[in-house]
Amino acid sequence: MTDRTLAGRVALVTGAARGIGKAIAARLAAEGASVLIADIRQDLAEASAAELTGDVSALAVDIGSDASVAAMCDSIAEAHGRCDILVNNASILDATGFDALTMDHYLDVMNINQHGAIRVTRAMLDLLRKGEAPKRVLNIASIMGMRGSVDAIPYSTAKGAIVNFTRALACDLAPEGIVVNAIAPGFIDTDMAKLPDGSGHEHQTDWFQDIYLKYGRIPLRRAGLPEDIAGPAYFFCSDDCRYVTGQIMLVDGGVSATF
Repeated sequence: MTDRTLAGRVALVTGAARGIGKAIAARLAAEGASVLIADIRQDLAEASAAELTGDVSALAVDIGSDASVAAMCDSIAEAHGRCDILVNNASILDATGFDALTMDHYLDVMNINQHGAIRVTRAMLDLLRKGEAPKRVLNIASIMGMRGSVDAIPYSTAKGAIVNFTRALACDLAPEGIVVNAIAPGFIDTDMAKLPDGSGHEHQTDWFQDIYLKYGRIPLRRAGLPEDIAGPAYFFCSDDCRYVTGQIMLVDGGVSATF
């Protein structure tokens, strides 16, 4: 599957203890990178690092905290002295209706889902600027940052901000040769897709099966898997991405192509 094209690269993936982040970490490790799994759940991060094949280690981080992010960067500097690939994946799900939304709650979600990526990227810039390997920043946005959805104002607003943060950052860092892109996943089978009542995942519901699968709202007629994101993520982190920057790739089974 791989010729280990990322051998010698150091990659940080936030929110990588499970789901999309874990799948991306696994692919980057399979391609030869030394991968750092950073997650607020250090126990899960350590378990995932032990499970994955390759040079994978775990770090604890709360991307909503300046002090926690700074401590993570210090650990990476001490262990590796640089970072070649940064994947800003960590986020939290929110489904608060607008009538129930308070400003405090809105700002809490934005602090993780928008400010977290900015906070980590700013803190990691010095490490990204060190070494001769090609440098990559990949942000994980969401189709919900590009489309409207019910009960999703904090989440969608934050992910929409990630889309334009990606474009603007790409312009700022291009003179240094740092490539910045984003992936906007669609419906992916992860813990975030679990129903609030614990009865299953959203793609198992009758409404999802009817609207998105039976009637082709998702043309490929299935929910995505974390591994479906890992392949495009590898491209954006690889040398093949040397002339691609400021781009948002929708990985959604074609749902954005329908109406």
